[in-house]
Amino acid sequence: MQPKPRANGTSVTEFILLGLVETPELWPVVFILFLLAYMATVVGNLSILAAVLVEPKLHTPMYFFLGNLSVMDVGCISVTIPCMLVRILSHKRTIPYGDCLTQLFFFHLLAGVDCFLLTAMAYDRFLAICRPLTYSTRMNHTVQRILVATSWACAFSNALTHTVAISTLNFCGPNVINHFYCDLPQLFQLSCSSTQLNELLLFAVGFIMAGTPMTLIFTSYIHVAAAVLRIRSAEGRKKAFSTCSSHLTVVAIFYGTGIFNYMRLGSTKLSDKDKAIGIFNTVINPMLNPLIYSLRNPDVQAALWRVFTGRRPAA
Repeated sequence: MQPKPRANGTSVTEFILLGLVETPELWPVVFILFLLAYMATVVGNLSILAAVLVEPKLHTPMYFFLGNLSVMDVGCISVTIPCMLVRILSHKRTIPYGDCLTQLFFFHLLAGVDCFLLTAMAYDRFLAICRPLTYSTRMNHTVQRILVATSWACAFSNALTHTVAISTLNFCGPNVINHFYCDLPQLFQLSCSSTQLNELLLFAVGFIMAGTPMTLIFTSYIHVAAAVLRIRSAEGRKKAFSTCSSHLTVVAIFYGTGIFNYMRLGSTKLSDKDKAIGIFNTVINPMLNPLIYSLRNPDVQAALWRVFTGRRPAA
C-alpha cells in the first residue's frame, strides 16, 4: 500500500486491522464464536423490544427507555462485528480510510445514545420511587420523547466532534491497527501529527458525555436509596431495590469498560488488553443486557414467553 500524496504531506488511503488473532488457523474459531455472539445479541435485544411492544404491563416509561436501549445495543454490535466477520471470510484485513471514520462515527453515536438513555432510566427510577405522586405528570409521553431526542442530539454532537477532529490529523504510515475495529485510541497512535489537542478534546467532551450522566445517575440513586431505606416493609424495600438492581448492573459494566478504554490515553502502549476491553464494549455489554433485565423480572419473563409461544404463561 502506497501513501497517497497530498498538499500538506502524505495520507494513507486504508488501514490494516489485525483483528483479534493473527493466526489464520484460529480465524474459523473466532468467526463461529462471534457469529453466535452476534446472533444471540440481536435475538436477545429484539426479543426485549418485542416484549415491550406486545405486553401492556410493560407500556411504562422505564420499559420505553429499555426498548430504545435494546435498539441501540443491536446498532452498536452491528457497526463492528459484521465487518469483522466479512474480513475473516474474505481474508482481507484492510478497511478504507473513509469507512474507518464512518465506523468510528456510528459507534460513538450509538454508544453515546446508550449513555444518555441509562441516565434517563435512572431519572425515571428517581421519580417513581421518590416522587410517586407527581410521577405520571413528570414522566409523561412528551417528556419521554424529549429525553430520547435529547440523547440523540447530544450523542450526534459528540460523535461528529470526534470524527471531524480525527479527520484533521495526518496519517502517513504505519497504517496497522492492532484491533478489530476503528476507534480513537488506536488512530491517535498512528497519527503523524500531534494528537494533544484531540486528546484534550476527548477528555473535555468525555467529562460532559460521561461525567455529567454519571453524576446524575449517582445523585438519583442516592435519593432512591434514602427513600427505600425509609420504607418500613421488608417486602417493599426488596421490591423497590429489585427494580433498580438490573439498571445499576448495566451502568457499572458500561461505564467501567468505557472509562478504562478512553481515560488512559498516552499512559501506556496500547496492547492486546485493549481488544478485550473492545469485546466488552461491542459484544459482551449488548449481549448481557437482555439477560440482566429479564433474569429477575417476572413481567419481562412473562412477556418474552408470550413473544416466543404466542400465549401467556400458566399461572
